Amino acid sequence: MNLFGRNSFQRRAQPSPAPVTTAAPVARATAVLPDPELADLSGEWLIDPAHSRIGFSVRHAMVTTVRGAFTEYESRLYFDGRDPARSRADLVLYTASVDTGVEQRDAHLLGRQFLDSATYPRMTFTSTAVRLAGEGVYIMTGDLTIKDTARPVDLELTYIGHVTDAFGDERVGFDGTTTINRSDWGLSYDARLAQGGSMVSEKVRLQFDIAAIRTTT
Repeated sequence: MNLFGRNSFQRRAQPSPAPVTTAAPVARATAVLPDPELADLSGEWLIDPAHSRIGFSVRHAMVTTVRGAFTEYESRLYFDGRDPARSRADLVLYTASVDTGVEQRDAHLLGRQFLDSATYPRMTFTSTAVRLAGEGVYIMTGDLTIKDTARPVDLELTYIGHVTDAFGDERVGFDGTTTINRSDWGLSYDARLAQGGSMVSEKVRLQFDIAAIRTTT
């Protein structure tokens, strides 16, 4: 009906029908639930150094990447497949074990501008919270301590799988990564390039390639 046409005054005004509206679909958050198959993995685990790597990578001279690892460390892990929030991890890394494959560079990393291993022989990570972020993906928040400075970091862990090996040991695999700003922990080396920019990037990527063995103790 044309209520605003030239002849509308000759017609009895009729109420306009209420517009038909279609309710917008309500967004429903889909909860990420633990995989029930992982419930049997709940328990204590130790990192197997022979099949794991706790390393780092950092951009050097803006054009290449230097990679290294810590070859000596201690670990204590508890994984709860039913309730990931109850999982936890404690890790102690011995700074003198840093290895980049170049002896002179390793000596520089052990010095005061970087790890200052003589004064601070250990760096640690202690988890404070764990949450399931996606299928097989966990976010582990914890305190990373380097040179007696503790700061929170979020470590993204991806579940790889689990097996029973030829010796009857149960093994589980995770890949983890986080990126830190090294100056936040007092790793203060600041040589500059002639073209501008840092000789060593402020951003350091930490990488955890973990194979862990179940322990009964």
